[in-house]
Amino acid sequence: MTQTAHPTDWATETEQAVLDHAIRLAPRIGWSDGLARDAGAAAGLSRGDVELLLPNGARDLAALLSRRHDQKAMDALAEVDAASLKIRERIARSVSARLEAAAGDQEASKRCAGFLALPTNADLGLSLAWETADLLWRWSGDTATDWNHYSKRTILSGILIPALTMRLFDGRDAAEAFVARRIDNVMSFEKWKAGKDFEAPLRRFTDLLGRLRYG
Repeated sequence: MTQTAHPTDWATETEQAVLDHAIRLAPRIGWSDGLARDAGAAAGLSRGDVELLLPNGARDLAALLSRRHDQKAMDALAEVDAASLKIRERIARSVSARLEAAAGDQEASKRCAGFLALPTNADLGLSLAWETADLLWRWSGDTATDWNHYSKRTILSGILIPALTMRLFDGRDAAEAFVARRIDNVMSFEKWKAGKDFEAPLRRFTDLLGRLRYG
């Protein structure tokens, strides 16, 4: 009996095929819903199939591209012993890997970056940057589950977005110099907050509520 492909496998493989065509076509036609339709047609899909597979059109394509570059960065970092590096070096190495993954599809990445810079797509850009920051921090060995978990990812997201733009438009040297300066800022912040109890105000507030309720 011939086994048929699992629908999830088909969808994943087809998404990646459409993305391959989108990367090829984007330098000529830009990053738009038209790109999603044309890339889908190039992959042999009907317009209806494209709408089912990528209901958000170019936004879905942008997410696929970002996650592909995340995976490429993780594959490159798998060859690196993070434990042998200082935390500053881990952050720099992981960010560099992610920037180079995007630069491997430079022209398509430029179009996608411009698309995500539009006000209507800023939410997606921030969400994808957060995803990337989370992966890079986890590779770097971060296990924080308190508010530091969020602050670290917020700060790194704020580095990734401009660094990626600089890598694509100004080159590797400019991007890495920018990242090095920002990492200095991150390390200074980490030193400043070390030993500070940021949850104390919350505890005092909950203690007050308890006394008001129970006396």
